[in-house]
Amino acid sequence: MKELFTAAASAPNLISTLLLAFVMIYWLVVLVGAIDIDSLDVDVDLDTDVDVDADVDGDLSGNGLNEVLAFFNLGQVPLMVFLTFWILPVWVLTVLGNYYLGNSSFLIGLLILIPTLIAGLFIAKVLTNPLAKVFGKLNQESNETVIGKICTITSQASHQRVGQARVKTAGAPLLLSVKTYEGVSLDRGDTAMVIEQQEGRNIYFIEPYID
Repeated sequence: MKELFTAAASAPNLISTLLLAFVMIYWLVVLVGAIDIDSLDVDVDLDTDVDVDADVDGDLSGNGLNEVLAFFNLGQVPLMVFLTFWILPVWVLTVLGNYYLGNSSFLIGLLILIPTLIAGLFIAKVLTNPLAKVFGKLNQESNETVIGKICTITSQASHQRVGQARVKTAGAPLLLSVKTYEGVSLDRGDTAMVIEQQEGRNIYFIEPYID
């Protein structure tokens, strides 16, 4: 056990160990009830100050990024749950990789960390697949309370582009994937009403709402 702690605190493994420590501290704080499990969830906001949807050849569309995030179950499971299942395998792979390579260099440790971060994403996807189904069922059960609710757009939505919107509830706010009907576009900060769920998908159609 002492050797494990020594290896974890060594220079090549320092970054992955710090990431793991952050995750462990977070769950300890959740266990004592100081914060809620969703307290560190963030919006995947594609509308930053730089317009990523500018009409420039070769730019990645917001829909493309959303599909990548959905592939890894981000947005389907709480952020910290995904990070936990990502960071833990990364830490294990990093410690084992540096041990078997006999590495004691911080810089080489960084080179080893990069592929382990990528591999960890796919491991996290596999590990969170069952959880994504569970959270998906929970979301379906809340459909009746979502339909007809007023939401605030957090990333631009149109008929062609899937955006995101936040719905206030009695508990933690819900973050929905949303689309508009044809010919309508809504920007961040706009208010809309949730009309219906797209058949077979966890996406909701919305329309502008003026109080």
